[in-house]
Amino acid sequence: MKFIVDLIKGVFVGIANVIPGVSGGTMAVSFGIYDKLLSAISNLFKDFKNSIKILLPIALGMVLGVVGFTMIIPWLFTNQPFIASCAFTGLILGGIPMLWGNLKEGYKKDKTKSFSVNIILFIVFATIAAIMPFINGNEESGSLLSVSPSTLIIMFFIGIIAAATMIIPGVSGSLVLMILGYYFGVITAVKDCITALKNVDIKAFMEQAIILAPFAIGCIIGIFFISKLIKWLFEHYSSATFSAILGLIVISPLCIFYKVHQEYGFRHIDALQIILGIIFFVLCTILTIYMGTLDASSEDA
Repeated sequence: MKFIVDLIKGVFVGIANVIPGVSGGTMAVSFGIYDKLLSAISNLFKDFKNSIKILLPIALGMVLGVVGFTMIIPWLFTNQPFIASCAFTGLILGGIPMLWGNLKEGYKKDKTKSFSVNIILFIVFATIAAIMPFINGNEESGSLLSVSPSTLIIMFFIGIIAAATMIIPGVSGSLVLMILGYYFGVITAVKDCITALKNVDIKAFMEQAIILAPFAIGCIIGIFFISKLIKWLFEHYSSATFSAILGLIVISPLCIFYKVHQEYGFRHIDALQIILGIIFFVLCTILTIYMGTLDASSEDA
């Protein structure tokens, strides 16, 4: 039964990692599996058998969640890009109170405090987040991924970055992918890989698998090695780290609307869509704020 429960929890964490603005780390904390996940990853080589026992059901559930929801995301953006963008923006902005609370808590605990450094980091990372969506002009760099040495190398490093951000509570790895310009490319590659497998199209499957392989390897390396760096940053420079994260998060709705419009376009937006967009924005904001309260409850328990 415990295996099934952890499997189901892993499914929701996987789904969270696919949705821009939703933090897989937050979902893991809310479900009470974050600490044992990090512990199992950190002690994988020291206590391999027990770590695998913990990781297997959660990892399997995450794969099922990612694969299943990857087929839904493109449909949402294709058919309701404006409403989906509003919903994801709500999911992003709803997480700001939790991140702000973490920043203040970290500032109190920091041995070396520097308000000016925090402000500078916030501005620098907010500027980076604002500039990144426009660097590739009118074309997303990752929208049409093809097999080439440069693409495979880039996908490897994108995987490391994605994994590193996915394990931070309050930070969305898929949102970072969108800021970098590779979210739609990765989602499309996964979707095409699944479709090719269903159609027994070995050639198409292998082409997408070759593209996704370095991304997957990068994710594994990011989870096992970058997590230690992130843990160190939170232990020694907590408020500065959260200041940088907040800079990315505050500006990221701009990235979502720009990238979705660039990829799918906002066609035929009428009064009903605007109303529905506002409704979903409010509901998703409330949902993320509620998830943040679950985080606090989990930490207090």
